[in-house]
Amino acid sequence: MNKVGLGISPSESWHRDLAKLIEHIRMRNFPDILNETLRHLTSFNTSLIATYKHSYKPIVVLSTHSQRLGPTLTKYINEVYILDPLFNAIQQGLGAGVHRLREIAPDSFESTEYYRSCYHEFDLVDEIILVIPLDNDVVFTISLGRKSNLGTITRAERNTLNSVFPVISALVHQFWLAQSSEYVHDEQAHNSMEHALSTFGSGVLTRREQEITGLILQGHSSKSIAQLLDISAGTVKVHRKNIHARLNTSTQSELFSMFLNHLNNLASG
Repeated sequence: MNKVGLGISPSESWHRDLAKLIEHIRMRNFPDILNETLRHLTSFNTSLIATYKHSYKPIVVLSTHSQRLGPTLTKYINEVYILDPLFNAIQQGLGAGVHRLREIAPDSFESTEYYRSCYHEFDLVDEIILVIPLDNDVVFTISLGRKSNLGTITRAERNTLNSVFPVISALVHQFWLAQSSEYVHDEQAHNSMEHALSTFGSGVLTRREQEITGLILQGHSSKSIAQLLDISAGTVKVHRKNIHARLNTSTQSELFSMFLNHLNNLASG
């Protein structure tokens, strides 16, 4: 089906899709209808609809990722989501709207072990995210992934998503009011990012070194860390050297592996 070019006035197919969304707004299959509607507006290979609240594990509302990627997605949800640029941008107050992952990710994201061992598995060249803050500190996200066969999102496609975003946001608010109890489960404080990062290297690293370790794992370069913490890049390099010495690691891969072991210990504890 041809994609909808909204321009100034919405097309006939957009009106049909909108009517269908409204019809299903309080039903469990609303996310599927929403996903279908978005496919009529822009091209994407995969989609993941999820909610985030504070630093708890994300709740998956809908995923179209292949079965082959099931273990990778499970690893993301249960462990490494706290290193995801989207998750961290939300923690820092990412506003409502249409965003691209490359615009919110740290400058060295693609060199992180998280990217190489997890995100890279999804084989995406671009990711567009609709971010919709809801009540009770819940943030509803719709992530649309594009592979190399589609290329990166065009300006026209992004303009289309920006045009319909207020309508989609309003509909999602109503859906969540009706259906949130179907998705929300008990929230365990020990799953929080703050706890995981603040206890990693506890008793071995200083508070400042723990802070820098978290930023390294999230994909910040020494320059970016220096700017965030208002210290010199040289000081950051000294801290990085001390971190590896204290933890007996020499690469980010070893640091990442140690952090995953830490997460597993927290979960089993």
